[in-house]
Amino acid sequence: MNALTPFDRIDEFLPEVFRRMQRQFPLDSGLPASIRLDVSENDKEYHVSAEIPGARRDDIRVVIDGRHVSISADIKKDFEDRHADKGRALLKETYRGSISRVFTLGQEVDDKAAVAKLEDGVLRLTLPKRAGASSRLLNIQ
Repeated sequence: MNALTPFDRIDEFLPEVFRRMQRQFPLDSGLPASIRLDVSENDKEYHVSAEIPGARRDDIRVVIDGRHVSISADIKKDFEDRHADKGRALLKETYRGSISRVFTLGQEVDDKAAVAKLEDGVLRLTLPKRAGASSRLLNIQ
């Protein structure tokens, strides 16, 4: 039978401390942890679908820098349920905050020809590949 070292006791103790802290101070803000992405490509362009529920068109920023794409959004979701007779708020669930996602593509993007559309909480990007910015497989000698 192996005796527990002080380090083993700490390893067992720390997860329990964090569980207790989370119960006292919930970390869930209601915001998604990050922007979920689907990325596909063909010979000419990349297609990106980014789930950003609760974001409005004016609160989303997309920055393209060569092969790097950054999507960020300020989320302001308000829901209020009013009692019909009194007109006072009985329930109000609100969350606000910022989320972002940065990713790198295989080829540079022609940022001047890129298109972004927001439909039902999904940002759809069409990112044409920059002409002449192709990759090449090197032969190893």
